[in-house]
Amino acid sequence: MAGSRAGSKKEREELLQKVSMFSALNKKEVGRLAAVAEERRVPSGTVLTEEGQPGDEFFVVAEGMAEATIRGRKVGTIPAGSFFGELSLLDSGPRSATVTAELPTRLVVLHAKDFGGVIDDVPAISLKIMRGLASRIRQADKDWG
Repeated sequence: MAGSRAGSKKEREELLQKVSMFSALNKKEVGRLAAVAEERRVPSGTVLTEEGQPGDEFFVVAEGMAEATIRGRKVGTIPAGSFFGELSLLDSGPRSATVTAELPTRLVVLHAKDFGGVIDDVPAISLKIMRGLASRIRQADKDWG
């Protein structure tokens, strides 16, 4: 699973800007994240995250589709434009699901270490991201409530 930062920073910026967690960031701040993100292409069947294992990557599906399973049971699909693994940017806790590419898939990947470096350089980003996460939690509460 080779990664690359060459040639598509603008596309990485556009994809990251659509992520609800990053929606409060301005263009320059998203650009900082895009600069440390990498692009990864994987064939169908590739396991991207494994339930119960520690994680340190966040993924945005640029093309293709992935499937999420918990205890071997399919719990959802993750289409292009969607993201997963956001908690791994904040803690290196265990993955809550196994995610497998259902189709050949192109991803934008942020590593927790690189993400932490951007936060160290631009601390204001962290509050904006917390607001984005809070919004997502509120929506989940409403959806499940």
